[in-house]
Amino acid sequence: MRQSNNKIKEPHKGLRYPNLSTVIMVEDFLKKNKDMPIKISELKKRLPKQVMHSTLKIILVYLFKSGKIIYGPRGIQWIYAEPNHIRMMKEDILEL
Repeated sequence: MRQSNNKIKEPHKGLRYPNLSTVIMVEDFLKKNKDMPIKISELKKRLPKQVMHSTLKIILVYLFKSGKIIYGPRGIQWIYAEPNHIRMMKEDILEL
């Protein structure tokens, strides 16, 4: 992901990638705190578990590319809204 301010860049090849539980932890935190943008440094402090900076950057690139977060001068903010049909399937209202 390329941003004009170059704060979040594409991860380098050869880095260790995060496991699914770490990705979910970051997603859940950002969802619960979606009202205000948060700086990466503040996010690292407030996560329930410590995450290496390079690992967090990889997760943020993934979330940005998947359209779940935006990144601006004030920080990162969750923007993804779950479609109604997925919500209905989870609630067992919609049958396939």
